[in-house]
Amino acid sequence: MASGSVADQEGQVMLLGFWFSPFVKRVEWAFKFKGIEYDYVEEDLTNKSTLLLTSNPIHKKVPVLIHNGNPIAESLVIIEYIDETWKQNPILPQDPYDRAMARFWANFIEEKVSEPAREALFSEGEQQEKKVKELKEGMEVVEGEAKAKLNDKTLFFGGGHGVGYVDIVLGWTCNWMETIEEVGGFKVLDPESQPQFHKWMTNFREVPFVKPTLEPKEKLVEFFRMVRKDRLGLVANK
Repeated sequence: MASGSVADQEGQVMLLGFWFSPFVKRVEWAFKFKGIEYDYVEEDLTNKSTLLLTSNPIHKKVPVLIHNGNPIAESLVIIEYIDETWKQNPILPQDPYDRAMARFWANFIEEKVSEPAREALFSEGEQQEKKVKELKEGMEVVEGEAKAKLNDKTLFFGGGHGVGYVDIVLGWTCNWMETIEEVGGFKVLDPESQPQFHKWMTNFREVPFVKPTLEPKEKLVEFFRMVRKDRLGLVANK
């Protein structure tokens, strides 16, 4: 568990995370893509450290990057900070328009894929049906973008440069979406209606800096079943 204060971390590159968090994995992928060494501190979800609480006092969540004693929260913000701080192997496109479009799709993924997936996992009945519908609609748009941008030569949304910002932001779907489906009891992924997206998933899973970091599905399923049960229990007791 992390301890101490932010001031104690001067000169270090430190990432505070939980092993099961897809948002933490995004930041790990960004570091590995850049070839940046960093210290990883595993937090305890049930007993958050003083360092985490003081580094992210508003949300009290991971990931948190601490660099030169300064804490930065939220995965998308952290990835952009990493890209601007360490110039090698750019994650975002260098062209201003392409960079703006990458940010647009990253925000779309957050709002129309990540958020409804999380809400569907932790809900039941009509509320879950509503969120699953939103998630499917979001995935239809992602599939359309994949059809427009990807082919046998262009495997990733980063285009000719390979893996890029949108790939890293969307990458959680490669491991966590199937887990969410199984635990939540619904189905969103469909190779027949999402052929290009599934090709992208297959390719992203095989990226050398991604493949070793993917958690076993069985481990994730066991954990998220426990979390879902706890969340639904809290709602029922309100």
